[in-house]
Amino acid sequence: MMDNKIKLAPILKWAGGKRQLIPQIKKYIPDEYNNYFEPFVGAGALLFELQPQTAVINDFNDELINVYHVVKDNVDKLIDSLKLHINEEDYFYKIRELDRISEFVQLDNIQKASRFIYLNKTGFNGLYRVNSKGQFNVPYGKYKKPLIVNEEGLRSLHEYLNKNNIMILNGDFEHAVSTAAKGDLVYFDPPYDPLTATSSFTAYSKEGFNRTDQERLYKVYKELDKRGCYVMLSNSSTDFIKDLYKEFNVNIVTAKRNINSKGTGRGAIDEVLITNYEQRYQKEKEI
Repeated sequence: MMDNKIKLAPILKWAGGKRQLIPQIKKYIPDEYNNYFEPFVGAGALLFELQPQTAVINDFNDELINVYHVVKDNVDKLIDSLKLHINEEDYFYKIRELDRISEFVQLDNIQKASRFIYLNKTGFNGLYRVNSKGQFNVPYGKYKKPLIVNEEGLRSLHEYLNKNNIMILNGDFEHAVSTAAKGDLVYFDPPYDPLTATSSFTAYSKEGFNRTDQERLYKVYKELDKRGCYVMLSNSSTDFIKDLYKEFNVNIVTAKRNINSKGTGRGAIDEVLITNYEQRYQKEKEI
């Protein structure tokens, strides 16, 4: 854990982002742990709050992970590229359509990261959604003054990523925790189990994340528990999830959803924060 924290905040809007839940989540963080693993890092709110010196972060979204790499290695060129964007509807759709033409593969990583951040800040409600072909399909957000160039936030993240031992991966969650060992902290924040059959509005990748994936994640959770890792998982407070993890500590937390495709889908809602170490950890503290 870092004694002198850098002023960090997520540089992206992200469905399911944990920034406003941080005070509740921190109550369940062990006082001491070794390495930190976050296999579904998203916008990184908890990572930025904890600021571990040694961590493995991962996401299946290759464009998102490209942003982290570019911020770490080429932040000045990224900021220069972001300054070229304009907040106009026709321009937005021109930039959005780039992944529909063959020239998209010719964009370098800085240009792709710049496009990703621009679309995130100017697209409707900060959604990341792709169609079955993996093409970004969120409409223009019509914001008057979106913060396209968050220079302070980008430079702070650049400093954190370079001052610490942060491994950045782009792959499956199971692979991301393959080296997790006893005493390490693993935080899973996967795409949530839908509250209803029609409420899953965001496709994080063209492959999606269904209940078969949730069940595989549960098996990984159990394996990490056997290794002696501290494991924490966020998800929807659905009967399916609560039953799946019934042998562990299922804690209810209240979150305010600000990102959804429909206004009726936003507001206060119960989520679960599942830990494997509440009782074990308390006994260790008493000893």
